[in-house]
Amino acid sequence: MDNRMLQRGASKYDGGCSLANAMRIWSIHPRYLDWKGLGALWRETLLAQKVLQGETRGWRNHPQLDRFKTHRASLHAVGRYLAEIYDESRRRGYSYNHSKILHPEDMVDLIGLNRGQLEYEFKLLQERLVKRQPDKHRENLGVAEVVPHPLFRVRPGPPEPWEKSYWVKTGK
Repeated sequence: MDNRMLQRGASKYDGGCSLANAMRIWSIHPRYLDWKGLGALWRETLLAQKVLQGETRGWRNHPQLDRFKTHRASLHAVGRYLAEIYDESRRRGYSYNHSKILHPEDMVDLIGLNRGQLEYEFKLLQERLVKRQPDKHRENLGVAEVVPHPLFRVRPGPPEPWEKSYWVKTGK
């Protein structure tokens, strides 16, 4: 399989700032999220799909959407992203509505992602889970290496430039 492509189902894994409440389309694998985080991710990514369709005026310039906007097949990429969230929901016994995914593509070009972004997001999630879902926080403590959502190909580097909460916190 070409390392720039991902076939759906090919995953080997089955199983504090002013922007804290902003849209969050996680780069980490959805398996790390608690039930509330997974539900929010589903809703926010469905909103992102509407934004990319031009069906809403809100969130059009949200930095979390930049990686999808620049993809040569943006609606297919967001569809693949949603399909993995759907798959995770099924693994947990939830019943998300698959028909809401416009393009649940089997194959799509991967999106590059800096390792620092993945690490930052996992740390951010763990900060949220310690209060919101301590059991999930403890479960995630055993993670040796954070796995990305299968849409992303990890490369070396700091958090992404669009990660406003990181850059606000560091003052850069």
